[in-house]
Amino acid sequence: MTILITGATGLVGQELVGLLLQNGHIIHYLSTSKSKLVTNGNYKGFYWNPKTSEIDINSLENVDVIVHLAGASVAKKWTNSYKEEIIESRVLSTRLLYQTLQKNHHQVRQIIAASAIGIYPDSLDAIYHETDLDIDDSFLGNVVKQWENEVSQFEKLPIIVSKIRIGIVLAKNGGALQEMAKPIKLGVGAAFGSGKQYQSWIHIHDLASIFKFVIDYKLPGIFNGVSPYPVSNSELTKAIAKTFGKPLFLPNIPQFAMKLILGEMNEILFSSQHVSCRKLLDENFQFKFASLDKALTDLLK
Repeated sequence: MTILITGATGLVGQELVGLLLQNGHIIHYLSTSKSKLVTNGNYKGFYWNPKTSEIDINSLENVDVIVHLAGASVAKKWTNSYKEEIIESRVLSTRLLYQTLQKNHHQVRQIIAASAIGIYPDSLDAIYHETDLDIDDSFLGNVVKQWENEVSQFEKLPIIVSKIRIGIVLAKNGGALQEMAKPIKLGVGAAFGSGKQYQSWIHIHDLASIFKFVIDYKLPGIFNGVSPYPVSNSELTKAIAKTFGKPLFLPNIPQFAMKLILGEMNEILFSSQHVSCRKLLDENFQFKFASLDKALTDLLK
């Protein structure tokens, strides 16, 4: 099968590309950087620029499935101009893919788009499922709403539309875990705020496997890309410290302090989303790293 991937050189993209190539698929990928375009066996790069609506049509040749991961990182300071970039990078890229399929002959049967659990409202009590319709009244909630609305347009084509709402991705080579681990490794780690906020996490291997699973079984709709066992921020901090054999003795870091450092972006650390992956389990998806201890041992040791 030929699969077109956007965001293929990012953290999740690289993991997914590796998994799909191992399984004999041909990968086409779109990049805004001409220096990142390579052709190497079953891995072939094509140029696009969503800001100027440029896209190499050859990227669609023989493509059966599109996996859309592209989007500016939310882990950079949210200035007004950068907030615009976060939204535009998702909306414009999705729109360009849609318009390109609409105008050109193609054989695409499915699009699977990344989304985020940031769409769910901040709550210490609720457990969220894919059927919940309330949207968080925050910048991230608004980003995900706009992003998913654009992806829904593909249903008009008509092709199978799938959305993976991704939790906190735990990985070896970057991402949230490595940032959390740095102060803990130095013995100066601490939980954020009350520490009670839920953090729905996923090991990067399992996340890539979820995308592959949704491709293999042509599953439509929304799926929460999280492990079966979300934890509180305190539990996550303690588990990382335990993996390193480091003590935790500092008081929790108050929100006002992080607001001074990070500005509005501090909400990523303090909002609480307890998210269920029951829908995936009901489809018989098998997690390799369901427990946090197993995930951390794999990634940090």
